[in-house]
Amino acid sequence: MNWTLEVVPVPVTDLDRAKEFYGEKCGFRIDLDTEVAPGIRIIQATPPGSRCSIALTSGMPPMPGTRTTPPGGLHGLQLCVTDIEAARAELVGRGVAVSPVRHVGATGWEDGKGGTWNSFLTFEDPDGNGWVVQEAPSELSER
Repeated sequence: MNWTLEVVPVPVTDLDRAKEFYGEKCGFRIDLDTEVAPGIRIIQATPPGSRCSIALTSGMPPMPGTRTTPPGGLHGLQLCVTDIEAARAELVGRGVAVSPVRHVGATGWEDGKGGTWNSFLTFEDPDGNGWVVQEAPSELSER
């Protein structure tokens, strides 16, 4: 049996603002925007080329026995691209505040590209949820 990661909840305070950020600024496809029950709205968005989506929710009660993450409390979600500079240029062009490209070097984090699997950038959504973008040597389907 396969266990596939398909949806990651991202806690936000304003669904419409988050929908605009992820859809228009990050270029994610908006797959769903619906009220599944009175007062419970879900927006599902998928990064280009990804099989895993994010879920932005409002009014959704936590499942029994689970904890919730406050808006802005999610950090380290990682996206992979094959051209870090092009990804950075696209995000900047769409109005996203993005870090410089960095790599891990002899003294810690250093500006500029590193070797294979060692080039990164970061950005945050309007609530402060933090994302990392890493350069991969090839598309996932080729690895």
